[in-house]
Amino acid sequence: MARIMKIGAAVSVALTVLFGLVGITPLAITAGTFAYHLLMRLAVGLVFDKALNNHVDYRRGWFRLRSFEPRLYDWLRVAQWKTGMPTYDPEAFDRHKHTWDEIAQAMCQAELVHEVIVVLSFMPLVASIWLGEMPVFLITSLLAAGFDLMFVVMQRYNRPRILKIVDRLNARG
Repeated sequence: MARIMKIGAAVSVALTVLFGLVGITPLAITAGTFAYHLLMRLAVGLVFDKALNNHVDYRRGWFRLRSFEPRLYDWLRVAQWKTGMPTYDPEAFDRHKHTWDEIAQAMCQAELVHEVIVVLSFMPLVASIWLGEMPVFLITSLLAAGFDLMFVVMQRYNRPRILKIVDRLNARG
């Protein structure tokens, strides 16, 4: 997934420049917006990797399951679609390479990354001030934010199951 995102970002930047140079503004805006979303995701992930290195305290209040969440996850049918979601770094969640505690920490970092990305997905709306086309920027921002919210939901859905394993292993000593 990492390779695909990096190639996609490079191609999007190249297309933005190309379409801009030949004066095809709608395609330049589309490619530029796509490039922004890919580059921003890569940058946010890199910043969190450097700052936290998958060492996040999963017992903090932010990561606790709220009372409404199980009903929401049932309504969203998370169990049915979560296995089809891509993973940027599958090794971070590999139970053969990491302890369950380390996996829980990586899940919290992944949640934080996607939450920040959701917020930053709306930054292209600023470009509509100069470029117009507010509906295009709004639609792409909503779709991008919705996509990343799925990853937040998936992490929050899975974490209680992982924490049960961690607690069970810690109880054994």
